[in-house]
Amino acid sequence: MRMTFLSPCLLFLLACFSSFAQQINVAVDHAPPYSIIEDNGEVQGLILDILATVQAQAGVDYQINAVPCPFSRCMRMIAQGEVDVMGGLIRTPQREKLIDFVEPAYMALTSSFVFYAKQDSDIRVEQYTDLYTKRIAVMRGGVFYPRFDEDRQLNKVPVFSEQVAFDLLLKGRVDLVIAVEDTAEVAMEVLGQPIEKLKKVSYHHAQPIYGHMAMSKRFSGTELAQAIRVTMKQLAEKKQLDAVVAKYKLPPVSEHISDLVPVHP
Repeated sequence: MRMTFLSPCLLFLLACFSSFAQQINVAVDHAPPYSIIEDNGEVQGLILDILATVQAQAGVDYQINAVPCPFSRCMRMIAQGEVDVMGGLIRTPQREKLIDFVEPAYMALTSSFVFYAKQDSDIRVEQYTDLYTKRIAVMRGGVFYPRFDEDRQLNKVPVFSEQVAFDLLLKGRVDLVIAVEDTAEVAMEVLGQPIEKLKKVSYHHAQPIYGHMAMSKRFSGTELAQAIRVTMKQLAEKKQLDAVVAKYKLPPVSEHISDLVPVHP
């Protein structure tokens, strides 16, 4: 049996708080397939699986408390320090002012931001400028790509969830919904949306999309947070996170472990 040895630094950190359990409050929004909030309130998701794996590997005694919330409320809570951790966040300079990101990213998608319209509509979007005449549903508090995020001339309709976005689209109250191509159709299936009634327009924006664990500024400075950071990186380097993300049909974390330069999509 191959033994795993922890660094002296990590052992010291663990010794500081091994005698008592701490609670980590984790903000989780309903974002299938990566996080799901059941009707009965039960919460499951990749960020919870990762924290459980970190806990088992490092031997850190902490309780994981999932806090279900709409995405925009989750973002507000972590920025204000009301929760400790949130997962799947795209790193941007604006967000770095409010929260701290953990390396490496555990989600890496080589995908496109696409726009959905109703199948029976005559809406055509061939290039970016065609977006200016459209009402576009966007996740409140979400980020996509710089040109789109920073464009104040676009008619963006903020919504609390993808389900609301597609509901508005099907009712004709918006013209388009922006989504990540690799995950949108899976999400629509989980949400029970009629995919056959939707179409992707021609225009799209392709780029790597990285999703990170993030910590509140208040929690990030604690010894527990530092132990999680160290263990997270060790698990990625040893390819032990690959099996965790594989359940969610994500590429291995080890494939981009060397890509530690912050990406700002």
